Amino acid sequence: MKFNRLARRQRSIQTNPAARRGSSQNINSARLRLSDRPLEAVCRAILPVESPMGDVRANTEALKRYLTYQPSYIDMAVRSGAVAMNLASRALIGRSLYDATAEERERVIALFTKTTVGSNAMEGLKALVLLASGAEMATDEILETSRNATIERPDAKLDVTPSISWSSGRRFDAIVVGSGAGGAMAAMELAEAGLNVAIIEEGRRWTVEEFRTIHPLDRFAGLYRDGGSTAALGQPPVVLPIGRAVGGTTVVNSGTCYKTPKDVLLHWRDDAGLGLADPDDFISLLDRVWEIVKVGPVPLNVMGKNGKTAIKGAGKLNWSTGPLDRNAPGCGGTCQCAIGCPKNAKYGVHLNALPAACASGARIISEARVSKLLIEGGEVIGVEATRTDGSIFNVLAPRVVIAAGTTETPLLLRRSGLGSHPMVGKNMAIHPAIGVAGRFEEPVTAWHGVLQSAYVDQLHEEHGILMEATATPPGMGSMILPGFGRRLVAEIENADHLATLGGMVADLSVGRVMGRNRATLIYNLSKRDGKRLMEAVRGSAKVMFSAGATEVLTGIPGQPPVHNDQELDDVISRSDPRTLHIAAFHPVGTVAAGSDPERFPVEPSGALRGVRGAWVADGSLMPTCPGVNPQITIMALALAVAGNIIKEQK
Repeated sequence: MKFNRLARRQRSIQTNPAARRGSSQNINSARLRLSDRPLEAVCRAILPVESPMGDVRANTEALKRYLTYQPSYIDMAVRSGAVAMNLASRALIGRSLYDATAEERERVIALFTKTTVGSNAMEGLKALVLLASGAEMATDEILETSRNATIERPDAKLDVTPSISWSSGRRFDAIVVGSGAGGAMAAMELAEAGLNVAIIEEGRRWTVEEFRTIHPLDRFAGLYRDGGSTAALGQPPVVLPIGRAVGGTTVVNSGTCYKTPKDVLLHWRDDAGLGLADPDDFISLLDRVWEIVKVGPVPLNVMGKNGKTAIKGAGKLNWSTGPLDRNAPGCGGTCQCAIGCPKNAKYGVHLNALPAACASGARIISEARVSKLLIEGGEVIGVEATRTDGSIFNVLAPRVVIAAGTTETPLLLRRSGLGSHPMVGKNMAIHPAIGVAGRFEEPVTAWHGVLQSAYVDQLHEEHGILMEATATPPGMGSMILPGFGRRLVAEIENADHLATLGGMVADLSVGRVMGRNRATLIYNLSKRDGKRLMEAVRGSAKVMFSAGATEVLTGIPGQPPVHNDQELDDVISRSDPRTLHIAAFHPVGTVAAGSDPERFPVEPSGALRGVRGAWVADGSLMPTCPGVNPQITIMALALAVAGNIIKEQK
């Protein structure tokens, strides 16, 4: 029922400006709600009235608006946390947090952040407040940039039918569950081979006009699963946003493209027995995908100062660096990749593979959640899916390609009675990442330019550390700033002088996905990967200093800015990696493919073990982290799996 309510509400917000403005009043009547007063107090404590973002009432309304997109347990956790802070305030200073002075509010926050649990909770509240208020504050700039940007290409012709209008029992040669990087490529290959294909997607179709006109917070919340709040629980917790739309995460990713390193392919082939990864064949698939999605280097004239700063700093260190390769021909540097490109320049699968599949007869059923695979006599005969109104319908086919994504594919297998393999849901790698910011005397304005623009791979081959210059949409990147209250205000006022660089590590596959209907992600950072994340902090800071930064914000909680290498080394030496603020964007490996039936739920061909007619074609196939941004690898794997399906039917 939660899926049905949220889907209906999101459609209303996306199509009705009045509903968007009043979203906080219109959605939560069915939820147990606490007073909004504690939320106002928390907003006042995090962003006091002295701040340029310190309109407490507007910030509270923005936060409430964002909470309408969240699962109910997050909404209640935020509100309960706000109540707890106000009770602590009364106990500590004798009055509510709302009525406290700036100094008193900071004392209460200091009390909360003394423990790891309290610190994580406060940082979570801070992230929500800054995201909501920052997006609200930057709305005019974002929408003006969007409207002034020339549309690079029109929306593609897609045969999309919302599930509410789709009748039950229709038959196809193949069904593809999911329309992202893997599902779209598999569907294209199958359809072009002559199979009658249905693609079933949980998200809806978005248009370039919506990316040019809809409030940025509504875009962000509507384009991601659970409003962008997906996280892995563990030490430390990890933010893991996952796209949900026709086109999947390719609609909202950075567009960064890498071909799978040859040593990774050899490891997959030789250790896992994954014949699909044999470089002799796989490299040609990578080249084909490269052409389909029109990959090219970021042009210097749109890169922006953020990327140029990283290249300058790495260059002075004689470190390997340069513009990133991206599938964004015609990019105008609007820095809105993460909330939908207002130019349709980022060439996601909704603009290439899906229209190619539809041109060959494929049909897309949107806003439908596949409940389970239908099985008779050990063979797949189709799927059962749920419409947005809660009604059930079936789509029938003797072949089902599961490309629901690394976090959702294990759940679908469990709901279908196919999740008994001990490794289903395990073996998850996420490519954990940290962010570092350098402060410069001259403005950088990191959000003017390409969102992810330049690479520094000096530490990649030996240490598995890849650094990428990454900004955020205007107003939505303040989470990297340290502190609360007046200190945070000072940081925000000078945010345009910051250049930002992210570092991610090829991690061990230590995470897992639990659950049947809602994914619960568990991930505890290994000691090896914790050390390498600290080295990523060190490397990123060195690049910033080399570029001329006067100080560096390491992103390590509780640590001051550093001004030289000695201070940097001191901060790193006394810091625990388990306290880091980590984000991740590339989950893989939860239904891995390989030759050993005890280690791998999927056969080397991509066929699911234990049932005939089911195949897997998404990031969950990968035996390990690929070490680079994975979208090109996922697409090539999907083409290989689809090729095996075609061979089998012949």
